[in-house]
Amino acid sequence: MNKASKTRRARLDAVKKVLMLLVLNGPNLNNLGKRDKAHYGALTLSALERMMRKHAKPLGVRLLFFQSNHEGSLIDFIQKRRVGSDALIINPGALTHYGYSLYDAIIDSKLPSVEVHLSDISKREPFRRRSVIKAACVKQIMGKKEQGYIEALEFLVRFLENKKEKEVV
Repeated sequence: MNKASKTRRARLDAVKKVLMLLVLNGPNLNNLGKRDKAHYGALTLSALERMMRKHAKPLGVRLLFFQSNHEGSLIDFIQKRRVGSDALIINPGALTHYGYSLYDAIIDSKLPSVEVHLSDISKREPFRRRSVIKAACVKQIMGKKEQGYIEALEFLVRFLENKKEKEVV
């Protein structure tokens, strides 16, 4: 490693901190494990959260989970928690298709966000194929069941590291 690389690495290490990611789940996701397993998988929401925490810890990421069946509660959570948070993972459930206020809250938060869906919404009923949330996010992941959440977590860690590197250089 040359001197410039060592200096750059030292600057990156100096700004490293534990990342805080918000993980939001919308309507009916509290019923994971009871819903159609072909679409949503067999894990409960609490098992999904445990799996994510286990995966996040070695990455130096703290996760703050929130689930609500009410759009306003999700918006309130984003507004209250955006300061001090680094990114957002959201499965908006049915709000995907009409949650314009949720879209606005994601945009206003200025947090890099990933929209996750357990099922592939592009292959579901016609009304499920449109996402108003997608445009507020840096990525959309669908059809990978719980693995989609892990992919979102890993993507956001890389995204934030790349962003930090560009700011340091």
